Amino acid sequence: MGYSFDYNSPEIPSPCYVLEEPLLERNLKLLNRVRREAGVTVLCALKGFAMWSAFPLVKQYLNGATASSLNEAKLCFEELGTLAHVCAPVYTDREFDQLLPISSHITFNSLSQWERFKGKLQAFEDRNISAAIRINPEYSEVETDLYNPCVPGSRLGVRPEHLGEQLPEGIEGLHFHSLCEQDSFVLERTLEKVEEKYAHLLHQAKWLNIGGGHHVTRKDYDVDHLISLLKAFKEKFDLEIIMEPGEAVGWQTGVLVSTVEDIVESKGIQVLMLDVSFSAHMPDCLEMPYRPEITGGMVLQQEKPSYRLGGGTCLAGDFLGDYSFEKELQVGDRLVFEDMIHYTMVKTTMFNGVHHPAIAKVDATGKFSVVREFGYEDYRDRLS
Repeated sequence: MGYSFDYNSPEIPSPCYVLEEPLLERNLKLLNRVRREAGVTVLCALKGFAMWSAFPLVKQYLNGATASSLNEAKLCFEELGTLAHVCAPVYTDREFDQLLPISSHITFNSLSQWERFKGKLQAFEDRNISAAIRINPEYSEVETDLYNPCVPGSRLGVRPEHLGEQLPEGIEGLHFHSLCEQDSFVLERTLEKVEEKYAHLLHQAKWLNIGGGHHVTRKDYDVDHLISLLKAFKEKFDLEIIMEPGEAVGWQTGVLVSTVEDIVESKGIQVLMLDVSFSAHMPDCLEMPYRPEITGGMVLQQEKPSYRLGGGTCLAGDFLGDYSFEKELQVGDRLVFEDMIHYTMVKTTMFNGVHHPAIAKVDATGKFSVVREFGYEDYRDRLS
């Protein structure tokens, strides 16, 4: 994947997430190309990448960030230094007033939420905030229901029959999100469905947010097709297009370093007991589910040393299997899980009080530095 650092180096604590800044900049430059050539707005979705120590690099290439909560909006405003594009499933009275001074765009998930809060938004005179309605295209090629916002009965987005022929007065934008790690041809088919159901409203809107799930920085992604697609759609409806590719920012930019702490045998299966947890530190491995790449690891081969991987919590399902290696592993060996910077870091928990991985980076000169380490106080202070 192009990682350049020696992750067996004793200066790296274990466990530890490590971002390689040159790889992040590679992704950002590609996204900036899309932004410039297609003439669109490209945002960093904080739900996918929120390592704010890297924001000075992010702000050189992207237009800002999208937030799904008050805390994310604050992070955008305070650490990225820009007003947030906010799109949350639901807003509350206690938080909405705090969103107003730090937001440039606010998307409402329902017409009832718009009716509830439009008075506050319209009365906020310090800044002109552009409001939008999230729509449901009723079409998605996402195969895992957990990540599919268009499944029957989905709570996300307003369907066409509920919007009628005119945008509600005060609404300037439309917003949809129905992709997950997919290519521009999936987006093309999705836009066809959006046009089929909402064309009359697109002609009335000033902007359209096409959400995230765009795997732009994946090696086989057709960037030229994306650019032509976005330009054509933008010109057809004469509106601004906004995209927020969450995983594309942090895609293949870093790793999670772990250590083998024990090896146990169970019915002929050798289980590596690690100082990380799949449940707490790599939840998508269990939720998606997907099988992460491990440096030096391979698909199970009977003739090679093979292992199941055990996480450090007491959850029975906190394990992943099975991997083969060229040589037998020992207690103290490092395992490096690849591509663990996007989504993984923002979804971690401190379940069981297990030690949370440190966060570190490697800069353009190859210098390694620890950005943050976690201790007992971090665990304690999340509770009461």
